[in-house]
Amino acid sequence: MTTRLILASGSSIRLEMIKNAGVDVDVAKPNIDEETIRTSMIREGVEPRDIADALAEYKARKISLKNPDAAVLGSDQVLSFDGMLLSKPNNPSALVDQLHQLRGKSHDLFSAAVIYENAKPVWRRVAHAKLHMRDLTDTYIEDYIARNWDQVRHCVGGYQLEAEGARLFTRIEGDYFTVLGMPLLEVLNYLTLRGMIDG
Repeated sequence: MTTRLILASGSSIRLEMIKNAGVDVDVAKPNIDEETIRTSMIREGVEPRDIADALAEYKARKISLKNPDAAVLGSDQVLSFDGMLLSKPNNPSALVDQLHQLRGKSHDLFSAAVIYENAKPVWRRVAHAKLHMRDLTDTYIEDYIARNWDQVRHCVGGYQLEAEGARLFTRIEGDYFTVLGMPLLEVLNYLTLRGMIDG
């Protein structure tokens, strides 16, 4: 039975989630061109949840091909707003523009996880959360970014719910871990059923 778990992600938040749950995991960051894959799928009219799923699978497959003896967990998240997928902001000015678009409205996060074993997919989930953002003032947006840029620059939407980002929202529908970037409870349930972790 497979016992070694590899997280195919460069995300420190996803790694922290898995480790905080008491799961031993190795990390291998896959080298894939996420932006090209995402752009191509958007042009083809692929739904946001399927884009998240495909990106998670690309990551898992890439690492699984090199580690067929391990269970490889790939994960990805996309933010869908008003028919568009938003990307991680390149600079503070881009984040100002994003938050101006999002304020006072709702957007959707799709967090996908795919597990590969022996270079084949054996399990997958896509979780959804809907986030309702406050009608933030221009001043608050600018001050928020000044205080938090270093922490949120790699976050789609420019927020961390576990930090000051919680103040941006009036209501959230969905699982907390989905917002952080992975359907963690479902992942843990699968690993428990497989006998890879105690339960």
